[in-house]
Amino acid sequence: MTRMRQLFTGLLLMGVFILHAQSEPLSLEDCVNMALEKNISIKQSELDVQNAGIDKLNAFGNFLPTVNLSASHFWNNGLNQNITTGLLENVTTEFSSFQGNVGVDIFKGLQNINQYRRAQLNLLAQQYRLADMADDVSLFVANAYLQVVLNKEILTVQQKQIETTQLELKRTKELVEAGVLTARDLYELEANLATQEQSLVVAENNFRLGKINLAQLLLITDYENFEIELEDFSVPFPSILENQPKEIFEQALTFRNDVKLAETNIGIAQKDLDIAKGALYPRLSGFYSYSTRITYNDRLVGTGTFSSIPLGYVADSGALVVREVENSMLAAPLSFADQFSLYDGHNFGLQLSIPVFNGKSLSNAVKRSKVNLQRSKNLFSQQQLDLETSVNQAFNDSKGSYKLYEAALKTENATRRAADDALERFQAGAMNSFDYVQAKQRYEAAVSEAIRAKFDYVFKLKVVEFYFGLPLEIN
Repeated sequence: MTRMRQLFTGLLLMGVFILHAQSEPLSLEDCVNMALEKNISIKQSELDVQNAGIDKLNAFGNFLPTVNLSASHFWNNGLNQNITTGLLENVTTEFSSFQGNVGVDIFKGLQNINQYRRAQLNLLAQQYRLADMADDVSLFVANAYLQVVLNKEILTVQQKQIETTQLELKRTKELVEAGVLTARDLYELEANLATQEQSLVVAENNFRLGKINLAQLLLITDYENFEIELEDFSVPFPSILENQPKEIFEQALTFRNDVKLAETNIGIAQKDLDIAKGALYPRLSGFYSYSTRITYNDRLVGTGTFSSIPLGYVADSGALVVREVENSMLAAPLSFADQFSLYDGHNFGLQLSIPVFNGKSLSNAVKRSKVNLQRSKNLFSQQQLDLETSVNQAFNDSKGSYKLYEAALKTENATRRAADDALERFQAGAMNSFDYVQAKQRYEAAVSEAIRAKFDYVFKLKVVEFYFGLPLEIN
C-alpha cells in the first residue's frame, strides 16, 4: 500500500512537472526556433537537401569504374549434344558459367566533371532555398507573435477602462443620490459601460484567436496551456533608419539567401550548358571482361548408382574410361579447377563513340541550355530589383509608422488631458454626461490606436533590421 502511494505521488509530481514545462511562456526567439524545428515545409526542404547530397554522390560515382559480376547454371536432360565434345549423349548435363566486366570512361567531353560541379551547385542551391524558407517562416512567426502581444495589451487596456468606468459609475450614483447629478447622467455612463463590455468581448476573442494562430504555426495543439512572454515591450529608437536605403540594400545583397539562390541557379544553368556541349564530343571508354565455365555429366557408374562426373569422365558398362575431349593432349581426367583454367577467357580493349548526326537533338539541347541560362540571369536581375523594392518599401513604411506612432502618442496625451478635465467638470456638475462620455471614448480610442501604432512600427522596424542582417529578437 505504501509503495502504491509512493508511485501515485511520483506520477502526480511528474504530471505537474510536465504541465509546468508545457505552460512555460515562450519568447519570440523560442517561438521562431520551435517553428523552424517543426515546420513541415522546412522539413520537406531539408529532405531536398538530403536528395541533393545523394545526387552529389552519384555524380562522384561517374568517375569510378563500373564492375559487374554474373553467373549462370542450367541443366540439359535427355539426348543432348555435349556442348564441349559435340557428341550426342543421353545424359543430364550441367553447365555453369561465370563472368566479370569492368568499364571506365576515359574521355566523355568533360561531362562527368561538369555533372559533379553541377551537383555541388545544386546542393548549395537547396541549402540556400532552405535558409530562405527559414527566413520567411521567422518573419511570419514574428508577425504572429507581435499580434498576440498587441491583442493582449488592447485587452488589458479594455479591462482597466471597464474598472475605471465602474468606479466612475459608483461615484455618479452617489452624486445622483446627493442631487448633484441627474439620473440621465447615470444612464449615459451605464450605456458607455455596456459598450466597453462589448469591446472587451471582442478584445478577448482577438487575443484567443491570435494565440491559436501562433500555436498552429508552431504545431501546438494544447492552446489552453500555451503562453508567450507578455512583458511590456519598449519602443526601440530607430537608429537603423539613419542609414540610407541604398546602404541597407547593398548590405542585404551580401547575405540574403534568395539572392544567393538566384545567383547559384545561374551557375547550375551554366553547367547544364557545359554538359550539353560535352555530348557533342567523342566518347572514349575502356573495358575488360573475364569469363570461364565448367561442365559435368550425371552418368551411371557401376550398378544402380549415379555420380556427377566432370568433363572427361565417362562411365561405360560399369567401367570408368577416359574419353577424348577438346584438348587431345589431355592425359588425365579434368577436375573443376582444371576446367576453370582451361575454359577461361579475357576480353579487353577501347571503344570510341563519335556523334555524327542525332536528329539535331544534341544541338537543340545546347540551344535550350543557352535559353535556360539567359532565363536564370534574368531571374537573378529581377530578384535584385525585387529586393531593392522590398528594402525601400520596408524602410519607408518603418519611417512612416514611427511618425504615426509619435502622432498617436500626442493624440493620446491630448485626449487624456481632455478626458481628465471633462471628468472634473462632470463631477462638479459643469458638464453633462453625454459630453463627458464623448471625451472619455475619444481618449479610449486614442489609447488603442497608440498601441496599434506601436506594434505596427515595431514589426516594420524588425523587417528593416532583418534586411540589414540583425537577428529577430526583442529586448
